[in-house]
Amino acid sequence: MTTPQTAAATAPPEKDDPTVWRVDDGLWALLEPVLKVDKPRKKPGRPRRDDRAIFDGLVWLARTGAQWSQLPREFGPKSTAHERFTEWVETGALERAWAVLLRAYDRDVGLDWAWLAADGCIVKAPFGKKGALARRKPRGATLPTGANRAPSATC
Repeated sequence: MTTPQTAAATAPPEKDDPTVWRVDDGLWALLEPVLKVDKPRKKPGRPRRDDRAIFDGLVWLARTGAQWSQLPREFGPKSTAHERFTEWVETGALERAWAVLLRAYDRDVGLDWAWLAADGCIVKAPFGKKGALARRKPRGATLPTGANRAPSATC
């Protein structure tokens, strides 16, 4: 006789849903040619890390808000991920990949271009009158004063 526990134990595991930081095969087919950077190698050494794992790591960093030092090893070394990120930014590949992602999202879900918003913080806002506009310039040196040589009118 089969109990619910033994039936569940013998059943093949269901395929997990894709995570929020892994790019699926269809989307990667669109992104791979955009992220491909052909640059000559400066010196021989290890082969180049897989772009897909690095990109998944960048998505993981963006989704979690973690620091580079907390990047899991499954996405590659943090120094390699940072170098690849810098390379993609400098060559414009990341900007082109963002455009591909926007087009794919617009095609699948639809973007409402009439309503857009951006939010960000560049610097910490000062409290009270501690800001740059309220700061006074330092005063110059005080001129020495001496006795008045003019005759006094009272005597």
